[in-house]
This record gives sequence, C-alpha cells and structure tokens, in this order.
Amino acid sequence: MRILVTGGCGFIGSALVRRLVRAGTDVLNIDCLTYAGRPENVEDVSGQANYRFLQADICDVEAMNDAFRSFRPDAVMHLAAESHVDRSIDGPAAFIRTNVTGTGVLLEAALAYWRGLEGSARDGFRFLHVSTDEVYGSLAEGAYFREGDAYRPNSPYAASKAGSDHLVRSFGVTYGMPVLITNCGNNYGPFQFPEKLIPLMILNALDGRALPIYGKGDNVRDWIHVDDHVAALIAVLERGRPGQTYLVGARGEQQNLDVVQHLCARLDALIPDSPHAPHWNLVTRVKDRPGHDQRYAIDPTRMEQEIGWAPTMSFADGLEDTIRWYMSRRAWLARVHDRGRLGDGA
Repeated sequence: MRILVTGGCGFIGSALVRRLVRAGTDVLNIDCLTYAGRPENVEDVSGQANYRFLQADICDVEAMNDAFRSFRPDAVMHLAAESHVDRSIDGPAAFIRTNVTGTGVLLEAALAYWRGLEGSARDGFRFLHVSTDEVYGSLAEGAYFREGDAYRPNSPYAASKAGSDHLVRSFGVTYGMPVLITNCGNNYGPFQFPEKLIPLMILNALDGRALPIYGKGDNVRDWIHVDDHVAALIAVLERGRPGQTYLVGARGEQQNLDVVQHLCARLDALIPDSPHAPHWNLVTRVKDRPGHDQRYAIDPTRMEQEIGWAPTMSFADGLEDTIRWYMSRRAWLARVHDRGRLGDGA
C-alpha cells in the first residue's frame, strides 16, 4: 500500500510514519518543517527504501498536485496542522491558513487525483482527516463527546479544525469522495514538542524550573498514548466506513493538576537525589487562559465496537515510559525546546 502522510515530521505524524514504514508500507511524508516538525523525529526510518520525504506546504497547490501525480497514493492520512491553543490565541491567522486553506488545497488535489482512478484503485482510495475533540467545546461533568455532537469550538485552533472537518465532510457528500474523519483526545508520548503539558513539565522539572499551571488546574482532559492513537488511525483507514467520523479515546480522563502531581511523584522516585526534589514544590499557578475549556471526555464506543480497536497502554504506564524517554533524550530536548512558551496540553 502507498500512503501519503501530511505532517509526518510532527509528533503524531512521525509516530505514524515510523509505524507504517516499519510495517513495509510505501510512505510519502509531506511536511513543511515548522518549529514542531523535526526531521530527526523520523531519522530511524528515513533511510528505508519505502520512505520518501517532500518538504512542501500543503497550501502550495502545484506541489500538492505534483505529489499526487508522482506518488500515486492508495490513501491519504492528513495530519498537517498548527495545533497549539496558546499560539492560536496569539496569532490565529496561521491556524486559519494551514488548517482550513491547507486542508482545502489538499482536498482539491485529492479529488482531482481520485477522479482519474479506475476500478479497484478508485473504490479503495481513502482520505483520512485527523482532527481533535476540541471542536466540540467544553463538557459538563458526566457528559461525553459522541459522533454527531454539535460543534462548539471555543479557541481559534478549535475553530480552524472544525472548519477543516466540515470541508472534509462536504467533499464526501458533494463529490462522493471516500473520506474519513477522526477526532482524538490529548496525546502524549515520545517526540512531543515541549510546549504541551507533559513534555513541558518534564523538562522544566528536570531543570528545576517553575511548573506553571493555569488557574485552579482542575481542567479535565482525556489522555491517550500516541502509539495507541496511531494504531487507531491505521485501523480506521483499513476498516472505517467512508463518510463516517470516529472518536478516538482511551477513557483516560485526568485533571491537569493530577497529571502534574503524578509526574512529580514519578520523577521523585526515578531521581531520588535530584536537587529539585520534591518536584511538586516547583508548581506555580498562573492566570487562566482565555476561553479555557473545562472538560473533554470521549465515548469511544464506535471505535471499540465497529472498528474493533482498544488502547493497550494505561496512563500510568504510558506516563512512566514517556518520562523515561525524555530523561534519556536531553540532547533532543535541548535542540527543540522553546523556553518562552507556556502550554497546558489543551
């Protein structure tokens, strides 16, 4: 199988690329290499014969059309996006450009390519759009996001992803193109750019820096290890019904404050002689973020029953593995860390 992956040098995209290439899939990785797209994230597979890389912007119409014509993919897995809420508050234009306009350009290129296919190649083609649960807004206690829920995005990032979701769906309805959409909760794991909650807190704690928590720290997020998410994406591509949306979650609800407390406790145990222990003393409260959604939680029943997928990594085990990975990758962190950026992982 030949799969065109966009954003394959980012956090989730690189995990997907590594898995696909190791499984023998022919992969074309398209990434424009913004601050969060790092070539070293895929260096373990970059020398493989079934891996190709194209540095290009998904807003570049000619480049996208050329990529489809030359690579001739069986499927597209679209992950390229600006993804950090704080950055979208500071500068929403970049999010609208990449997430909405870029998705539109990619869809038009895919449509033109798909229309030229015949027989089983046309029937088997898939366009999988990878999105976020943030498009649904904030939940009350006891409620869960489900497929078909109304969109209520509360940040420029969430609104831009909602717009891209609607574009993808419209291409399926209007043109009959076989599209799939996934909306996932908060990811964590290796190679995540340290502006999000877990890698930011790990790095700051290791350096003895403040661990900034927005507001009361009681905002709830639904956590999933990136490897479980990638497995879900591949399962949806293989078994999902065109035109459908699938919510990907690991039933991993945690308050932000609890995540940091657990993380600090594990660091205390792993580095008992650290001059910064107990690491919980590094926690500091900062002013809450504008429009900060209180709670996200996913009902993954459709994924479990229709696709036959379930996560394999508990949050406790995944967090421990993630902490150990970052502790052993200080050189990688030093190369990529933006010390001026605060994130809560939302």
